Amino acid sequence: MNLLWQQFLNDLSQTHWYEYIAVLAGIASVWYSRKENILVYPVGLVNTIIYIYISVRGHLYGEASVNFYYTVVSIYGWIIWARRDRESHEHLLQITSSSRREWTFQLLFFGAFYFVLYTVLSYLKKEFSPGAIPWADAFASATAYTGMWLMARKKVESWYWWILTNMASIPLYFVKHFVVTSLYYLILLGLAFAGLAEWRRKALAREAKIGLS
Repeated sequence: MNLLWQQFLNDLSQTHWYEYIAVLAGIASVWYSRKENILVYPVGLVNTIIYIYISVRGHLYGEASVNFYYTVVSIYGWIIWARRDRESHEHLLQITSSSRREWTFQLLFFGAFYFVLYTVLSYLKKEFSPGAIPWADAFASATAYTGMWLMARKKVESWYWWILTNMASIPLYFVKHFVVTSLYYLILLGLAFAGLAEWRRKALAREAKIGLS
């Protein structure tokens, strides 16, 4: 325990200013996501762009690919979240739960990305980056790929995937000496549980409203 605490203090003293900015932007982005506020995307872009650099620097190439993917999907999500009905001016995209078919697609989506990322990361570890952790990096990355896509579609289940991403990323970044980022994912884990509860409540309220109409 003393060794872990000492590592935490030592790594904290070496944390760069841009990592703090990325962490604050990321926390704010998840908060906006929980509130279904479109600011999730512009604020999130600050976080993802910085973390592309941080992940490459830490030989977490799967996570780097995730943050690049976040950047692209954030632009897509920003566009479709902004769409409104011309008459009612309500947002066209509403929070909904996934059907069985959509759940099947999510699992296949995750499995495909995990297989590809694990294969690529294993090669990189052997040839270029012995410090890589393929299985953990691939898992954290594949769950994040899935969660981000579902969030752009306003699916409740995105939060389940975010919970898995955060749980995997806490130790992953800690062993890479990015302790502020590790703590950041711990905070995100708590926010993900809160986000899941809030989006489930909104989805149920919408379903009840449709049932009464």
